[in-house]
Amino acid sequence: MACMKKSGELEIGDKMGKSNEQYLLDTEAETDDDESNKGKEMDSVEMMFKDTAIPPWKEQLTLRAFVVSAMLGIMFSFIVMKLNLTTGIIPSLNVAAGLLGFFMVKAWTKVLEQSGMLKDDTFTRQENTIIQTCVVATCGIAFSGGFGSYLFGMSDTVAAQSSDANSPQRDMNVKNPGLGWMICFLLIVSFIGLCSVVPLRKIMIIDFKLIYPSGTATAHLINSFHTPQGAKLAKQQVRELGRFFSISFLWSFFQWFFTSGDHCGFQSFPVFGLKAYDNMFFFDFSTMYIGVGMICPYLINISLLLGTFLSWGILWPIIETKEGDWYESGLEPGNFHGIQGYRVFTAIALILGDGLYNFLKVLGNTFHKLYNQIQNKKSCAVLPVGPDDKEISFDDQRRKEVFMKDQIPTWLAVVGYLGIAAIATVTLPQIFKPLKWYHVLLIYAFAPALAFCNAYGCGLTDWSLASTYGKLAIFVIGEWAGKMQGGVLAGLAACGVMLNIVSTASDLIQDFKTGYMTLASPRSMFVSQVIGTAMGCVIAPCVFWIYYQAFPDLGVAGSEYPAPTATVFRNLAILGVEGFGSLPKHCLSLCCGFFSVAILINVARDIAPKKWARFIPVPMAIAIPFYMTGSSVAIDMCLGSLILFIWETKNKADSEAFGPAVASGLICGEGLWSVPKSILALAKVSPPICMKFLSKDMNDNVDLFIETITR
Repeated sequence: MACMKKSGELEIGDKMGKSNEQYLLDTEAETDDDESNKGKEMDSVEMMFKDTAIPPWKEQLTLRAFVVSAMLGIMFSFIVMKLNLTTGIIPSLNVAAGLLGFFMVKAWTKVLEQSGMLKDDTFTRQENTIIQTCVVATCGIAFSGGFGSYLFGMSDTVAAQSSDANSPQRDMNVKNPGLGWMICFLLIVSFIGLCSVVPLRKIMIIDFKLIYPSGTATAHLINSFHTPQGAKLAKQQVRELGRFFSISFLWSFFQWFFTSGDHCGFQSFPVFGLKAYDNMFFFDFSTMYIGVGMICPYLINISLLLGTFLSWGILWPIIETKEGDWYESGLEPGNFHGIQGYRVFTAIALILGDGLYNFLKVLGNTFHKLYNQIQNKKSCAVLPVGPDDKEISFDDQRRKEVFMKDQIPTWLAVVGYLGIAAIATVTLPQIFKPLKWYHVLLIYAFAPALAFCNAYGCGLTDWSLASTYGKLAIFVIGEWAGKMQGGVLAGLAACGVMLNIVSTASDLIQDFKTGYMTLASPRSMFVSQVIGTAMGCVIAPCVFWIYYQAFPDLGVAGSEYPAPTATVFRNLAILGVEGFGSLPKHCLSLCCGFFSVAILINVARDIAPKKWARFIPVPMAIAIPFYMTGSSVAIDMCLGSLILFIWETKNKADSEAFGPAVASGLICGEGLWSVPKSILALAKVSPPICMKFLSKDMNDNVDLFIETITR
């Protein structure tokens, strides 16, 4: 997802190293350098399309584009939802959306051609951009909707595992999922961010010339698809994607037969031995996370593995020896007055330390660059796109002409913002009783400024600070509402409002950048974003509802879908209203230590030479295993990195061309299996076999027991 989004989950493709889109951008730059001797005409993208007519903005919004977008949006929503509810690590799906959009329209036209019903098979890069934008907007709601974080953190399931489980005020801080109110909530909060930055589109893209690396790289990808050479490569990429999609789907289907019971099947395979398995070190044969590992930067995957060793290999075994001293013995595994409190709050300390440092860093950089831009009137102060600002290239001239042609009226954005804000001020307190109208009004008063900062910072760094702004709202509104008046629920609701505003704002400008470089009309891009967001507001809650109904233990620690980030967000809200008094013994000291370590690591990353900084781990990624159960995800993702590394060593050109397609196929295959798996669960159809792994002594005892009862 563009400028990768939002929530407490790790945002792959932002600050954490080279994203898949940035990798494509670098490859494009290398190609340009290699062929610079062919002349400026060959270097110009728009020169290749100069004889291609640009369809009017209404003709870019085709019926097939939205049908294809809806189909892909549903599939990607299942994928994002599964990732949300398992680890919260969401890779960029922009490449997969653009690639599959290209493939599905080509398949559409081929079927119609064979049936004799084809009237016009023209598939433009503008329509491809519309599809990509709509798909990402749709599945983006599955992420920003908070189904794995703040929204599900309101539920009784998560509350029972949080530090306020026994609080007398627990009932007023709980709101269980309901399909109706979730759809209404998302419809209220998901559109206003689009209105907040529409008047700034020209300033961001043309005047300030912000690069928006993910949006730029996606545009390069789409442009390349629609050249003769690019179309040929795209077909080969789609073929590889389809092959690994089938392998992943069939492998997931095969594994399902052996999972009839707890800790059954390949996902509990003790690859490194039973002793390692008892200490939560094992490989679970997940093709999805192997694919995620192939997309994520190497440093992220190594940081995850390092966090696993630090937490499950060192810290938790040491703290477990303090049972009865540091914390009461005999507590349930999920009790936050026991070891679970150390797990979650040390992770929160790392996340907050990393988030606060980078928030201040990016915000300071944003204001510094903005000040220079205004004072000096020099676009070169902010990452110029063109090779020379004094001489406008043919591409920039052509793109500026098209971008300025179909304008979106500023009055429409202003009226839309004020209208939605008025509706939200009245309706949100009806959905969340502890959230008062003046809380909502305060959020909407400050949201445009924060949305601008987020969109501007995203253009500079490709990193969205949406989750940080959401956490800020948790503390401000939660403390204001107060513990006795449902401050936890109010804080989580405020987080959702703020997070949706600032994230959709940066997404829209990111998409405007893609449209700017593919000559898609700003009007068609805006309409596509609105339609995609509307579809997501319905599709995402429905997808979550399927999971919620199909898996009764959803959100329970240790289950197939533990939603660990939801617990983190709820405990952040509790911390905001209750303070540090509820933490177990020495937990605050550990939190302060890890908070400081996160800041020191970031300082080291910034001051170290680049050749060494790329080896310094990322605190946000280190924190994830602290509140997850086990190391399987980190091992899966590191295996994905290892596969990609070996592939690059043997054939770098093929790995660059087909690596993203293979990774997308692995992710989509297992992700799509979630659909029939959920249907089977709803139909009460259970797998026929339970495959477990026992030690020799345990197996002998089981055999003896069976022999005894069968006599």
